[in-house]
Amino acid sequence: MPGLPSGSSLVRLATLAALVFVFAGCSTKEPFEEPAPVPDIEDTVELEPVWTMHVGDGHVDQFLYLAPLNTGDLLYAASADGEVYAVESGNGKVVWYREVDAQVFAGVGGDREQLYLVTRDARLMALSREDGEVLWDTPLPNEVLATPQSNGTIVVVQTTDGKVLSFDTKNGEKAWQYDSVVPVLSMRAAAPPLVGSELVLAGFANGKLLGLAADSGQPVWQYEVGQPKGRTELERLVDVTSQPLILENAALVVGYQGKLALVNLRNGDEIWSREASSLHSPMVGAGSIYVSSANGDIRAFRGSDRRELWTQDRLSWRQTTQPVVYDDYLLVGDFEGYIHIMSLEDGSLQGQLEFDDDGLRVPAQRLRNGNLLVYGNSGKMTVFELKERD
Repeated sequence: MPGLPSGSSLVRLATLAALVFVFAGCSTKEPFEEPAPVPDIEDTVELEPVWTMHVGDGHVDQFLYLAPLNTGDLLYAASADGEVYAVESGNGKVVWYREVDAQVFAGVGGDREQLYLVTRDARLMALSREDGEVLWDTPLPNEVLATPQSNGTIVVVQTTDGKVLSFDTKNGEKAWQYDSVVPVLSMRAAAPPLVGSELVLAGFANGKLLGLAADSGQPVWQYEVGQPKGRTELERLVDVTSQPLILENAALVVGYQGKLALVNLRNGDEIWSREASSLHSPMVGAGSIYVSSANGDIRAFRGSDRRELWTQDRLSWRQTTQPVVYDDYLLVGDFEGYIHIMSLEDGSLQGQLEFDDDGLRVPAQRLRNGNLLVYGNSGKMTVFELKERD
């Protein structure tokens, strides 16, 4: 993942301030906190690599979220320096490789026919899933850090200045555009829009989650995930920088300095909510909800009544990633490249692996065969099995 300057100067000022905020890991309500040291634990489980490879130079020391696209049998991964791979998920065999003539800023998105990337010079590109050939590209009004999302008919992107744009997947022609009001200061991040057949869900830096009509971009409903409070712009940050999680006919959403809430997809009405602060999507598993808090604490809530079950605070200020459920365990990465394995039952740390010296920003993903995909900031991509230690 807020005489004043105006125009581009104001954008640069907001971006710089937000970057300082994100990298420092500080809280707007507490003094600056140093990251907790790597916990000293006794491993009871371990991650065993199945295969590993490198995807270019990864994020090339840029603050990007280039998550691989997992389609089941195939993985599609890109690096900031323009290398794109299609890889068999079971064994790591490269099916095809392509170098695009641009630096990649966001991706990889996709549908059944195409892949989507956004370049550093703000262009949306469509690539063939068959061989990576560039099929079309179209200019965007501003930079995009969130992965493009498609329902097969349209592909939707969200810019860092609060615009949501829809394009025809066949030729890249713009279908519609929605403009939101962006606060003076916001995170250098944007939530990937969630694109369905009838509704597009988009979270914004002003703390709002909007349901937009997929065919026109017209607002259908809005929900306030966070309400700005406080005297300073930092205190008033309420960005929604994570994609909602769909649970049947509702969306589970969380915001920074806002709340964790379940929202009716039909009309945007709140079903329930509780106070929370996170930059990452929540995770659901084993009847519970798991949140990687903005301060690095991992919290578990019982799904039936939202009662807090446990908090793991030994990872405070380590810029933890979105959690992922793996059998009886919960895994997160951190800014120093460690993977931490916790018990779902009580949050106790059960295992640890130093994976990438450049850090982990992209959350791990479960594959169809049950294994775990991890993509580090350096471009290191590995599939693991989780095993009990003898």
